[in-house]
Amino acid sequence: MSERFDLILRNARGADGGPLAVAVRDGCIAALGAAVDGHGPEIDANGLTLGSGLHDHHLHLLATAARMESVDLADCRTVGAVVARLRAGAGAPGTWVRAIGYDERVAGLPDRVLLDAWLPDHPLRVQDRTGGYWLLNSAGLAQLGEPPFPDCVERDADGLANGRIWRGDGWLRGRIGGAPPSLAALGMKLAEWGVTGVTDAGASNGPAEAALLAGAMPQRLVMMGSEELPASEGYVLGPVKLLLDENDLPPVDAVARRIAAARALGRNVAAHCVTLGELVFYLEALVVAGGAQTGDRIEHGGMIADSLIGDIAAAGLTVVTQPNFIHDRGDRYLSQMEADDLGDLYRLGSLTRGGVRVLGGSDAPYGDANPWVALRAATDRRTRGGDIIGESEAVGRAEALALYQGALAIGAPADLILYDWPQDMGALGTVGLTMIGGEIVWQQ
Repeated sequence: MSERFDLILRNARGADGGPLAVAVRDGCIAALGAAVDGHGPEIDANGLTLGSGLHDHHLHLLATAARMESVDLADCRTVGAVVARLRAGAGAPGTWVRAIGYDERVAGLPDRVLLDAWLPDHPLRVQDRTGGYWLLNSAGLAQLGEPPFPDCVERDADGLANGRIWRGDGWLRGRIGGAPPSLAALGMKLAEWGVTGVTDAGASNGPAEAALLAGAMPQRLVMMGSEELPASEGYVLGPVKLLLDENDLPPVDAVARRIAAARALGRNVAAHCVTLGELVFYLEALVVAGGAQTGDRIEHGGMIADSLIGDIAAAGLTVVTQPNFIHDRGDRYLSQMEADDLGDLYRLGSLTRGGVRVLGGSDAPYGDANPWVALRAATDRRTRGGDIIGESEAVGRAEALALYQGALAIGAPADLILYDWPQDMGALGTVGLTMIGGEIVWQQ
C-alpha cells in the first residue's frame, strides 16, 4: 500500500531543470525525487521550479511596514517634487505626515525652518534615504515636549533643536507615540515574493519589539537586537547587533566588552559595517575580544578591500550583503565615488571564491524588499540606469539563490515555493505558490 501524505507537489522541476516531486507530512518534507509514490491531496506544479523558500537575512520589519503607510519620496529629485508629494499625502490639518526615502541631493539635510516652508500645517517627520536621520518641522518638534533632549537631537547655534535627529528612532517613537504599523500586509507581500523567513536586524530590539513582531507574520522569524532581547518560542534568537558609525566610533575596548557579554549569553555578534573604517574597527574589536566565532556576522560589507577577504575567511565570519543596492543605489555610487573604489562595493563573487560564507538581505525599507531584485543584481551587477558595477563580482543563478535559499532535504520544514525565473536578461522571478510549514500562505 502506498504511503499517505498531507500534500504532494507533482510535475515540478528542480533548479537543474530535471523533474521533481515533493511530498509533505506533518509540516515537513517526507519524500522527494523525480517521482513520489504515495497518495493524498495533490498540486500540479505545471512545470514551475520547486525549491526552498527564500530567507531575507537582513531587514527592518517595523520600518518596512511603516513605509507601506508612509509618503515615499525615493523618486523625488527636486524640491518641487518633494513638496508636491508631501502635500498630496497630507491628511487633515494637525495630523502627522510621515515621509521616507528623502534624497539629500535635493536640498541637503533640511532643518525645521526649511521643512516649515515645505509643509507648515502639519507635524512632519521625514526620514532620509539612509535611515539614520529623522527630520522634523517646527510643528513636529512641538510634539516632543519640553527639553532637555538627548544627544541624538541636534541643536542650532542658540542651543535649540534644529529639527535633525540622528539615530534616535526609539526615543522619538517613545515621545510621539502612535500605534505600531500593521505587519499583516507586509507578511502577505513577502509571501507573494516567496519569502518564508526573515531576520530582523534592529540593533535596539528588546522585549517591546519582540512582543510586536513575534507571530505577527506567517514567515519564520529570527531576531537580532540588544543584550536585553529575550529568548522566545515565537522566534529564533539571533546575534547581538553592534551599530557602528565611523563618525562616532566608541573605544575598541568598549565594543570588545559587548562582544564578551554576548559570548556570556551564548549569542553571536553582528556588526553594521557599511564603510571600510567600520569594518576594520570591527575586525580589531573581535581580536581584542578573543577572536571571532562561527556565526558572527558582518552586516552589509558595503566596502571590503581585497586585502581583507583572506582575513574574513580565516576568521569564519559571515558577510550578509545587499546585492539590491547595486541596482537601487548604483547610479548614485557612480556619480559620487572614485572609480578605483567601485570594485570594493558590495562584493559577492570575490567573497565566495575566497571562501567567505555570504548571505543576502534587502535592508528593507532602505533597499527594495523584493528578493528577485537582489537576485537579478547578484547575477548582472546592473544599476537602475543599466550600467555595470564590479562585473567580476557577479555570480551564477545557483550561487545567487544560495544567498537566500537552503537545499531541499527530507525531514526539513516544508517551507517551499514554486517559481519561474526566466533566463532573459533583466527578468525578475515570479512565484506561483508559497508554503510555510506545509501550509499554503500564498497562491497565484
